[in-house]
Amino acid sequence: MTNTGSNGRAAAANVSETSGVSALAESPYEGEGTRTDPYIVDWDRNDPENPYNWSKPRKWLITSQLAVSTWTVSFGSSAYSGGLKFTENMFHVSEEVAVLGISLYVLGFGLGPLVFAPMGEMYGRRRIFIITMSVYTLLHLGGALGHNIATLLATRFLAGVFGSSPLTNAGGAISDIWNPRERGVATSLYATAPWLGPVIGPIVGGFVSQTPRLGWRFSFWIMMIVSGISLIFGVLVTPETYAPVLLRRRARALQKKAGGDVYYVSKYEVNHTASLLEKLQINLSRPFLFLLTEPIVTLLSIYVCIAYSILYAFFAAYPIVFQQHRHFTPGNGGLAFLGVGVGNIIGTCLTPIQNRMYWRAMDRSPSGRAPPEARLYLMMGVAAFLPISLFWFAWTSEPPVPWIVPVLAGVPFGCGAAQIMLGVTAYLMDTYHIYFASAIAATVVLRSVGAFAFPLFCPIMYRNLGDQWACSIFAFLAAACTPLPYLFYKYGPWIRSKSAYAYKDDVLSDQDKSISRNGTFVEKDVKAKEEA
Repeated sequence: MTNTGSNGRAAAANVSETSGVSALAESPYEGEGTRTDPYIVDWDRNDPENPYNWSKPRKWLITSQLAVSTWTVSFGSSAYSGGLKFTENMFHVSEEVAVLGISLYVLGFGLGPLVFAPMGEMYGRRRIFIITMSVYTLLHLGGALGHNIATLLATRFLAGVFGSSPLTNAGGAISDIWNPRERGVATSLYATAPWLGPVIGPIVGGFVSQTPRLGWRFSFWIMMIVSGISLIFGVLVTPETYAPVLLRRRARALQKKAGGDVYYVSKYEVNHTASLLEKLQINLSRPFLFLLTEPIVTLLSIYVCIAYSILYAFFAAYPIVFQQHRHFTPGNGGLAFLGVGVGNIIGTCLTPIQNRMYWRAMDRSPSGRAPPEARLYLMMGVAAFLPISLFWFAWTSEPPVPWIVPVLAGVPFGCGAAQIMLGVTAYLMDTYHIYFASAIAATVVLRSVGAFAFPLFCPIMYRNLGDQWACSIFAFLAAACTPLPYLFYKYGPWIRSKSAYAYKDDVLSDQDKSISRNGTFVEKDVKAKEEA
């Protein structure tokens, strides 16, 4: 393709003022401009509308908004847990029914991405975010004002469904604006938020619920306020970032300006003649397709599911360990999650180490692009933290062991969970490119199903097996998953070579050709690789 920069773009914009051969000659795009051979709209090399070319301050502002929105919905999942006992007393329900307010919320996390991830890929991430976050914000009124348990649980479930949008589309937006060399820290902020939010939620919910002048319902007003702030922040800060949508809009604008004489089409829609219904069917089924047919997505989804489900099991286990057995108040019981929170922060702060290892892998690569497996270095190093921390917590959870010992067990758990989530997110982002939202949606679906189930049977496990053996079962599950990052580090390239969607090491994609490396374009041996 011929790239003509701003001069070529101006020529295309003025296409309606020319006609016939003149218009064809001035177009910077491939094609003849006819109905059967339209101009193929693509980015110019330094195109200011290409999200990769936006300024660093703008990218960081967008990234902060994406992280805040992800944190907001994950905070809402657990802030409810601080008032579980008050909910039981208010509505005269059992502990298992009250815990449904957590389980149904995270079950909604699993169902929402099936719709919102592919819809974001079809119609744009910004539009989906604004619609879903608006509904999500209003749904907190069900808990703040509802007079029966059915209203509370129904609105909690719907809040989880509509609040799930940032969990998938925010990660896709980060991959839209940051190239692989730069996206390490940005990805860490997005990936850590779903773990840090649930840690802060029980602390806030616990102290609010035990304050007589506020009460457990005030937690829902806090969730609503935080959600509204996140929504306004997103509307003001984050534009559309998805390249296929942006190029489709550009093609339609050029088409409208040209009238009926000249035809344009986005490069992502060339030879795509499917109807709207067919597109919906393809996009809505893709997360399930990935989950069932892509071994990378399947196994890593199981790994994330186990780690994430254990975190949500803690929302039922910690009250048993610290409030029932150690007689902590709800607020002080929430403070026990600080160990997990500190671990999350430590895990996030380790990201620069992973980045440096990734950059060295880029420097060794002939194409300038590191293989996706270079995202797994630190994940391999901390994978054992999960089973170690869980065995630690299991066998120090009961008196007379001092309370600080099981609290400190949360530090390696939080660190390991943060790096596992970060490693999986970055690996899928590099492996599936524009299909990342569907790939991460598959992981969100599975982990949400697990997070729905674990808090429900956790109290039963603790009653029947005791604190030590109940938590040890979680530790054995985590230990079984520990070899997975090593497995993909060794066999990942071969597995990707068999996939119809994954990045192949021997072929540079269109994205690779336009990604800058240290300010210069990676075009080394592109033609040879394409011919091969």
